[in-house]
Order: sequence, then structure tokens, then C-alpha cells
Amino acid sequence: MEDKPLNERLLDQLRRGTAQFELVSHSISSIPASPFLSGSGSRFFARIGWPSGGAASPALRKVESFSVQKITGDGRCMFRALVRGMAMNKGMSLGPREERDDADELRMAIKEVICESEEERRQHEGALVAITVEESLKRYCQRITRSDFWGGESELLVLSKLCRQPIIVYIPEHEHAGGGRSAGFIPIAEYGSEFSKASRKGKPRKAVRLLYSGKNHYDLLT
Repeated sequence: MEDKPLNERLLDQLRRGTAQFELVSHSISSIPASPFLSGSGSRFFARIGWPSGGAASPALRKVESFSVQKITGDGRCMFRALVRGMAMNKGMSLGPREERDDADELRMAIKEVICESEEERRQHEGALVAITVEESLKRYCQRITRSDFWGGESELLVLSKLCRQPIIVYIPEHEHAGGGRSAGFIPIAEYGSEFSKASRKGKPRKAVRLLYSGKNHYDLLT
């Protein structure tokens, strides 16, 4: 069994009921249903520990204030929010068509890495585990060709590395608080934090902050 790929070993453990789940300490007493959903709407298994690209950190324990940049809800919203955020970090502005095309390029870059190159796919094992627990790799590779493919945790894990981009996902404070008029935002996941620091491979990158609204939609926080 030890010769099996990690995702197969985890699946075996889940089937036999021997998988061990780590309880991640968090200052947020409860988190709403996972925002990391696929187009089918079913949930990824949450966390056996934290993947290296989405590690918990002390920075994920406070309410923060930002402005919300509304993103078109055409199925590309996560990809649109990400390309707009990266462009704004460079002092650039994207038109609607350019934003759409750049979003589709990100989606297809993931397809190339996960679906077309076994060597590159091995470098994104955390994303692969999340994908194949929910569905077959073949099915995933068919779905990701569609323009209305919904991005989530697997795609953020891949893109943070491909783009060398720190990404932080937030939820509205009022959703955590169960209503009310709270106007802040609570960070719930962080990817690519290693790229926020200077290294021999490049300058530090400013994080792109994505807002998950609780209705399978992402906006951009600035």
C-alpha cells in the first residue's frame, strides 16, 4: 500500500474509516460550509491538516476592512477576480473583454498542468488529492475546458504556484456572525504566502485578496 500514490492511500483510509483528521486551531469558532466547491456543488473533503499552499497562519485570525470590487458572475468569477487583482497590483486596468480572456487563460493553464503533464501534475499533489477525492481526473479534465467552470481550492493551490502569487480568501464578517450589519472581512485561507517575501527568484509579491460571498461567488477586495 505504501507504493500507492498519496491520493490513493488517502482514499483507502477514508473508505476503511482509518483516516486521521487534524483539528486545526482557529480563533473563528465556526466556519460556514466550505467555499471550495466544484461545479457540481459537492464538497471536497475539508482538511487532513493544511496543504502547504494553504497553511493556517496567525494572520488568519482578525477582522479586516477593505473595499469590494464587484466581479461578473459568469462562472469565471474566481479567475476574473484573480486576474483583476494581479493587474491592479501592477498599476494596470483591464477592460471587460481582456479580463475575460485573461481569466480563461488562467483556467487553461491549470488544464495544461493537471491534465496534460504528468511531471508537472506531481508538483501539485495537494490539488490533485482534492480533485480526485471528489471525481475522476478524466471527468475533471473534461469539465475544466468549459468557460463556466467554477474555480476553488484546487485551482487556487495551483495558481498560487504557477503565478508565484500570494492569495488570501475572506468571508464577510456578517456571514460568520450570523447576520447583522458587520462590515469587516474575515480571512479563512491563504495560498502562496512564500511569495510575499523577497527571494533569489524574485521580489516580494503583494497578495490578491478574494472575497467569497457564501453563494458560490468571488469578488475582489482592495
